[in-house]
Amino acid sequence: MSAPLRRRGVALLGVAAAATLALSACTSNTPSDDETAAAGPAATSDNDAAGKTVTIGFSAPAADHGWMGAITKAAVAEAKKHSDVKLVQAEGTNDVNLQISQIEGFINDKVDAIVVLPFDGAALTEVARKAMDAGIPVINVDREFSDPNAARVTVLGDNYGMGVSAGAYICGKLDGKKDAVVAEIAGIDSLPLTQDRSKGFSDALAKCGLKVSNRVAADFTVQGGEQAAANLLQAAPHIDAIWNHDDDQGVGVMAAIKDAGRDEFFMVGGAGSANVMRDIKKDDTVLKATVVYPSTQAADGVDLARMLVQGKALSDLVEVEVPRKVQLYAPVVTKDNVDQYMATAFES
Repeated sequence: MSAPLRRRGVALLGVAAAATLALSACTSNTPSDDETAAAGPAATSDNDAAGKTVTIGFSAPAADHGWMGAITKAAVAEAKKHSDVKLVQAEGTNDVNLQISQIEGFINDKVDAIVVLPFDGAALTEVARKAMDAGIPVINVDREFSDPNAARVTVLGDNYGMGVSAGAYICGKLDGKKDAVVAEIAGIDSLPLTQDRSKGFSDALAKCGLKVSNRVAADFTVQGGEQAAANLLQAAPHIDAIWNHDDDQGVGVMAAIKDAGRDEFFMVGGAGSANVMRDIKKDDTVLKATVVYPSTQAADGVDLARMLVQGKALSDLVEVEVPRKVQLYAPVVTKDNVDQYMATAFES
């Protein structure tokens, strides 16, 4: 496995399976006899060594905002690190039927594996099952298929956890203010990921006696964020805190806030863009934090596809197979820890 995946696989990845697996960044290669007896064979790896050439089909939505662009850029960059990986990249599209035809093309071309971030997970489920039935392992990234058996591995951000992290941070900042007005600017409401984020946010707020007083939905774009925020600010004369689900649409949200001349609240972002982190570090706007939603998921998918085809596994686990599900953590970034996350941030 490549060094970047080891870092992500150990420092950031939570492997969600039937049992929770603990990863260690410092697994010793020379355990004591007692440790070996208790844990099984020591983890050894030649994952960095070149193996058989692996042809991977890659399909994702159009790079119409920074996070999605970063997803594709990271996947391409990761593939280039491996001399034994040939990445066949389909044109990014938000047309579900076109994306289905892209996957069908990969099947007909008999690629070794497919890494796909579906525009709509449910709509891509059937064709992904077709690929799996043809013996082509599918790595489902970010937006889940409606049938888990349509993928060999699913790589996810923690959407529910994002909401929980944002809500817990807001609860802490408001410090027992029971009548606080909390607003939410969601992404695309029809997507399960948006629904999960909102559910986590609501659940976290409930633990400190708060609720979402005003909610609007945007579409992950600057224009959508600006319009949704303008509507929110007009409808709510006073707000104490806002959670905006997405830092790309947050560019528009911040523009609307500036136009309205409002600053009585603080805001938490979502996804972890570089421009937001720079604002957090400067600490001269209403933006005080963001919740990371890693843009490394497809890059991890490329590495996992390579390992699957070559019969390899995660070297820091005793398990000899690649896990079925890998879920990334959703930490809160503030001015106190922003330097830790800046290197993996994306540009909105």
